[in-house]
Amino acid sequence: MLERIHLAIVAEVEKQGSLTAAADVLCVTQSALSHSMKKLEQQLGTAVWLREGRSLRLTQAGQYLLAVAGRVLPQLDLAEERLRQFAQGERGALRIGMECHPCYQWLLKVVSPYLAAWPDVDVDVKQRFQFGGIGALLAWEIDLLVTPDPLYKPGLHFEPVFDYEQVLVVGTRHPLAGADHARPRDLAREVLITYPVPVERLDIYNEFLLPAGVRPRRHKTIETTDIMLQMVASGRGVAALPRWLAQEYAARMDLVPVRLGPRGIPKQIHLGAREADLETDYLRAFIALSRQPVADATTGTA
Repeated sequence: MLERIHLAIVAEVEKQGSLTAAADVLCVTQSALSHSMKKLEQQLGTAVWLREGRSLRLTQAGQYLLAVAGRVLPQLDLAEERLRQFAQGERGALRIGMECHPCYQWLLKVVSPYLAAWPDVDVDVKQRFQFGGIGALLAWEIDLLVTPDPLYKPGLHFEPVFDYEQVLVVGTRHPLAGADHARPRDLAREVLITYPVPVERLDIYNEFLLPAGVRPRRHKTIETTDIMLQMVASGRGVAALPRWLAQEYAARMDLVPVRLGPRGIPKQIHLGAREADLETDYLRAFIALSRQPVADATTGTA
C-alpha cells in the first residue's frame, strides 16, 4: 500500500507548495500524482490533505506521513548510494559532522592516516546541519558526529576518543601570562573571544564563569581560529581553547595557555554514531584510529 513514491510526493508537495511544482520535480504529470495520492487515501481510509482555496493543508495523517518521509527517504537514498558503490567495487562513504570548531585541527591529524589506510572510502566533512548534530545523525545526514558534548539518545552510541584540557589563551604581555591559573573574576574586565556558538554550549561560561556569577566585560565571536588568536596575541582579548591547540599556536605566535581554575577544565572529544552502523568496518576503523594519541604538530610529542 504505502510506497516510496507516496512519501516522496508528500515531502515534495510540502517543500514546493503545490501539486504542480511537486509533479515537475518528481518528473510525473500532475494527474498521475493526484491519482496516486487519491488511491492511497482510499486504501488508508483517511485524507492526507485538505483543500483550502488553492492551497493544500496536511491532515493529521498527512503530518505523520511527512515525518515518516523525513526519516525514511534519507535512509533509502543512502542505501541506494551504498549499493551503487558496492556494485562499482567501491567501499562506501563516511560522512563526518563537526560540532566542535577547534576540532578541525585534531580531525585533520586523524583523517590523513585514515585516507591512507582506507583508500576506497570517500570521506566528507559537514559542519552545518538543519537540526543540529544529533538531528543530522538521526536523519542519516551524517555517519559520525564529532562533539565534546554528547547527547545520549535511543539508537545512538557515543565513544570518548580524545582527552584534553580547556585553557585560557592570553598574549605573552597579558597580566595572566605568568599566572599559575586564572580565576573567574580575572575575566570580568576582559574581552572574551569565542567561536559563534550559543553561550549555553560554551564550557568557559558553563563550567567557569557562570558558577561564580561572573561575566566578561564583552563577548566577541570570531569564526576562524587564526584570526581569533591574532586578536589575542595583539592584546585585544582572551580566548578559551583546548590546550593542545593553544600550545600549537603558541609555538609561532605570542600566546600563553593558562589553566582555568586550580584544577582546570578536563574535556573529551566524543564520536557519535548510529548503533545500527557500529559493525561497519571502515566506521569502526575510524573510531579506533581516533583513539590513538594525536602527535603535537610542533614538538612531535603526543
